[in-house]
Amino acid sequence: MIRPIMKDVLFLSQKSEPATREDLQVGTDLRDTLAANRDRCVGMAANMIGIKKRVIIVNIGMADVVMFDPVILSKDTPYEAEEGCLSLAGTRKTTRYENIQVEFYDMKWKKQQLKLSGWPAQICQHEIDHLEGILI
Repeated sequence: MIRPIMKDVLFLSQKSEPATREDLQVGTDLRDTLAANRDRCVGMAANMIGIKKRVIIVNIGMADVVMFDPVILSKDTPYEAEEGCLSLAGTRKTTRYENIQVEFYDMKWKKQQLKLSGWPAQICQHEIDHLEGILI
């Protein structure tokens, strides 16, 4: 289901709760909502659609990957970035890492690890920040 985009900074500033198998529908809703906003968005966190759970979706080029309870295991090569957000007006500067390794549960609730570099790594870091209540 396509959900409205949350813009309430107080809600977005709260830490998200761990996801469970019962939250698989959140992944589907994120897919639908990202597809509906594809022209101006490359990733989303569940709190951006009003759900305070640790679920994100990241466009990694040819595919969108839903991640439940994502954790960054490693990161290297910091750089300065300027990012915008569908939930917030304007852009802000932040530090990101060129290469990351992230662990998460997929839509079949199987644990996965993924190495990301460049733009997909930056998107993933932005969305994981959302889960921590960090707004850039």
